[in-house]
Parts: sequence; structure tokens; C-alpha cells
Amino acid sequence: MKITPPGTLGAALIDVLARTECPALTSRRARRSERAGAPQDPIVWREAVGSNVVDVDGNVYVDLTAGFGVAALGHRPPAVVEAIREQSGRLLHALGDVYPSDVKIELLERLAAFSGIPEARVILGSHGADAVEVALKTAVLHTGKPGVLAFEGGYHGLSHGPLAICGYQPAFRTPFAAQLNPHVVFAPYPAPTDTVAGAMTRVRDAYHHARERGIEIGAIVIEPMLGRGGVIAPPEGFLGELADLAREIGALLVIDEIFTGLHRTGPRLLSREAGVEADILCLGKALGGGLPISACIAREEIMASWGAPGGEAIHTATFLGHPLACAAALATLDELEGLHLGAIVTRTGRALLEALRDRLADTPLVTDVRGRGLAIGVELTTGAHVLRVMRRLLERGYLVVPAAPDASVLQIAPPLVIEEELVLGFVDVLAEVLAIEAGREG
Repeated sequence: MKITPPGTLGAALIDVLARTECPALTSRRARRSERAGAPQDPIVWREAVGSNVVDVDGNVYVDLTAGFGVAALGHRPPAVVEAIREQSGRLLHALGDVYPSDVKIELLERLAAFSGIPEARVILGSHGADAVEVALKTAVLHTGKPGVLAFEGGYHGLSHGPLAICGYQPAFRTPFAAQLNPHVVFAPYPAPTDTVAGAMTRVRDAYHHARERGIEIGAIVIEPMLGRGGVIAPPEGFLGELADLAREIGALLVIDEIFTGLHRTGPRLLSREAGVEADILCLGKALGGGLPISACIAREEIMASWGAPGGEAIHTATFLGHPLACAAALATLDELEGLHLGAIVTRTGRALLEALRDRLADTPLVTDVRGRGLAIGVELTTGAHVLRVMRRLLERGYLVVPAAPDASVLQIAPPLVIEEELVLGFVDVLAEVLAIEAGREG
């Protein structure tokens, strides 16, 4: 660290940001600052490579966010950069669903094969919310039922379709409630310590509540582990029971693997329980290796519900299957398979989780340390503590983000290729920062 962030250049750019960006985002930082009693001005990134980020003032940070999970292979992974460079020399843009590019077709074939879904069909998008949007549209076309059962704490994006099922913060939905799907009910997301039977009782209660309101459930949407919602995994066996319920009531099970997929949580390429098949699978974030792309994947019989439009396509976009993003996604999938990341993530994640639990066992502010693979959460007693700890970590060269609706969880989700010594070195710094925070409270 060369200077306490933000430095002179960073501060000047933040002033420009405050004058030009939507004030809602500036106000959010001000609210966080007031809540934490500590500055929350951001740093401004200039470059990044591997697990490191450099700001405009020359400070170097260890990125324990992986850019919200996007940089699973690290920042600027050479194979992905080369694929983008090669593709940019051939074709930057095609004609979406009218005259697609060769690289889009290659990616569709690859995704259909790796998804594990029999006779899979794919619709691409630009970001995770696009994939969820397509999943919701597909479910209502296939089942004829507009209702959705979603989960408290779930985060699926903030465009209008996904926003209706976003259980992360009711305040996100409230200003737009009149425009959102009213046929949505929420069940509590189960804690790891819950029994499967108890968790399913609460899900069935939500379903019956929906029926009492005249809501016919056509989709059950779930993250196999909450990310932004607090890094919470359900008890083993829960997803299987949820799949059984979906079949029982004639609904489709939509599994949102946008954050958890592509080895984020360990040995399996997808995080869902072994043997549990999604009716509809959503992917994004890490899929593009740094470029924006997502995918919604389902069986042919389900996707066939879109029918053959008599005129214009009823779901498309100008940048559908953008060639650069498709090339990046193909290179990313090659790297994910070639590097055997499942074993690496399992080993590094286990070492980090054990080190955190051991080092923080007697830390009074810590209420829980949990996670799978390289998706780990350190829960503190209040969100204000998390925001202050985040700032102190930033000043020591570590980037982390808060999770949970009350921001009470410090989320640690570094690039999957991060060196083990980097994450283990972070444990000691975190322990020191938490000791300072505990002393402040005392």
C-alpha cells in the first residue's frame, strides 16, 4: 500500500463520480458511512491481473471478491484474453438470432453438453438477471401457471422479472411493486442446521398459502447456496426434496447457479446436490471469464413451449450471443476443465475455512464461520462491524464485500486460482482487524 485509499487521484475521480453517477449510488455510500461511522468512499480500479487489483493511486490489493465472482480464473486470464483478441480480429458483432456467429453455435453445443440436462436447449443472455428472466418466461409458457415460489434471502437480479422473486430485501421490490408479478410467495431459506423435514414443512406452508390466495405455482426458484443472501447452504437432501415437490405440484425447478456454479463451491462443476436435476439451469458471472454473458438451459420439451412464433421472436436482444463473449466463455470452459479446479478449490477452500475457524474461535465479534469451497462467510454480530472491518481491510490491501440483508456477513469469494498462501495470509490480517474492532467496541 503506497497511500491510504482513496489517494489523491482516486479522490479526484470519486468527485467526478459523485457529479455524474446516479445519486442513488452516491447516497448508498453515504448511508453506509453513517451506519459504520467510517468512510466508505470506493477505490478506483486501474488494472487487475490474477488475484491482484491495482487502483489509480498505485495501491495493490488482494481481491477476495473475484469481481462479484466473475473472475473465477483470476483477472485477465491469459487463455481468455487470447481468445478475445483472436475473435476481435475476426468478428466483433453478428446478427443475434437472425444470422448468428459460428462461435455462438459452438458455445451453445458446449453448454448443452456440459449441463448434464438431457437433450438440452440454451438461450444466451448478457448477465445473470437475463438468464433468470428467461427461466421465468419459460416456466409460465410450459406450465401455464404464473406463480413462483422463491426464497427469503435469495438474490436473482434486479430487472423486473427477477426483482419480483428477489427475497434478499423487500425494500428492493417495494418502489416497483405495482409493476411486478403479484403471483409470488416466499419460503424461508433453510439454515444448515435445519432438518430437511422441518425446512420442507415451511416450504409446503408457503405453497399452501399461495393456493389460498389463488396463486398457481409454475416455478420454484432457488440458489443451491445463498451468496449475497449470507453464504448459507441448506441441509443435504433439501434440494432433492424440493425437486420432488416441484414434480408433485406440476412446477418447474429453476436452479440459479449464477454465483455458485463453475466450481465456486467445490469439486462439482455445478453446486447442486448430486442426483438433483434442474428443470431449468441458470449460469452467469464466471462463465464469460470477465465478459458479460449468461445462459438459461432446459430440456428440449420445456424449451419447445416457446413454440414457433408466427411473426417476430418473442424473446431476443441485439447482443444475443455476442461473439466476443462467446469466445471468452468457450476459453473459460476449457480452462475450468483443463486446470482440474474442482480439486484445487476443495483443497484451498478447506484450508481457508479451517484456518478461519481456528484463528477466530475466541473472537467475540464472530458468531459463525461457514461456507463451501471458495464461497465463505464470516458472520459478525452487526452489519456496522462488517462495514468498519471492510474498511480496515481495504486500508491493509484486501478487498471483501458484505453479504446478508443486514450486511452482517463478510463474504470471502476469491478467484478459484488464488495461491493458498495469499488467502492464509489474509486470515492473520483479519484476526488483527477484528481485535482492533473489538477493542473499539470495548
